[in-house]
Amino acid sequence: MLTLILTVVIVLVGSAFCSLTETVLLSVPEIKVKQWVQAKKRGAITLLQIKKKMNRPIATIVILNNIFNIVGSVMIGTLTTKELGSKWLGLFSGVFTFLIIIFAEIIPKTLGQKNADFLSLILALPVKTLTLAFTPLVWLMEKLTEPLTKGKVLPTTNEMEIKFLTNIGSNEGVIEADEAEMINRVFHLNDLCASDLMTPRIIVTYLKGDLTLTQSQEFIINSEHSRILIVEDSIDEVIGVGFKDELLTAIIQGKGNENIQNVAQNVNFVPETIRADHLLRNFQELRQHLVVVIDEYGGVSGVVSLEDVLEVLTGEIVDETDRTVNMREIARKKRERLLISKGIKNTSDFYLCSLRRPTAMPMG
Repeated sequence: MLTLILTVVIVLVGSAFCSLTETVLLSVPEIKVKQWVQAKKRGAITLLQIKKKMNRPIATIVILNNIFNIVGSVMIGTLTTKELGSKWLGLFSGVFTFLIIIFAEIIPKTLGQKNADFLSLILALPVKTLTLAFTPLVWLMEKLTEPLTKGKVLPTTNEMEIKFLTNIGSNEGVIEADEAEMINRVFHLNDLCASDLMTPRIIVTYLKGDLTLTQSQEFIINSEHSRILIVEDSIDEVIGVGFKDELLTAIIQGKGNENIQNVAQNVNFVPETIRADHLLRNFQELRQHLVVVIDEYGGVSGVVSLEDVLEVLTGEIVDETDRTVNMREIARKKRERLLISKGIKNTSDFYLCSLRRPTAMPMG
């Protein structure tokens, strides 16, 4: 009788261990394990190795679980018949099945799901050891099931899942509302391109390079921009950019008769189609805060500043020197007024023409 009881306990404990371990391994996300590795938590590296190739540990656990359940049931049936007689076999089988469901399935899996983070680090080494011990049998199973399981490896996560988790975290108070908003804005960067962010050419102000600093003094002083485009004859012939403080400094130093083009700095050009995230990287690499946007024909479409890109992440940025908050809105209204004055009904046709022919005159 003692042998029968001992066998039942071993089968229940073994099956419960397998159920608990399987639930724990499947409940811990790989991204969290990577965070533990960075934090140098004990057992995290072993656990990450397991998560990288989950098919073998899971196969090992399934094989072991079936050994306990199938072989154990046969042994218990034999011992029951020997100890109690065949008439008790049916009743004992029903009781044993009930015990398996409660103590080897429901309770272990519930505990494993609730304590997955803690238990995963403890179970990592035993699971790896068992996997190595069952390698020949697991390898055979892999070869037999390879035609059915072969396929594309799924990514750990995706953009929609991160957004979803961000919203859940915000609703539950784990993430602040402004943090959640900024995370969602980050994903919006690669949905926008330079043409979406630029200040259109129709509202861009510029100075001709052959003008002297004295001739342009009033315009420079009144400009609300810290950077001013320098052109030759038209806006499509950009030769550089002038920094307001440098231009004013040159005037104060008595260089008023010097042409503006002589104090202009180099300016970089980007296509209309460049994405905002790449544009931000360009600003970082070039260490410049303004680039000129050109269309497919090489004409100037407008300008984009670092501030324009950062506003995608932070929302509208307005400082004490800004008199015009939204230059693109001003440009749209100006185009509408020009359309009315010219009697043009097709807005898109006029805008395409305006990109080829400068309509904004130099100010100053």
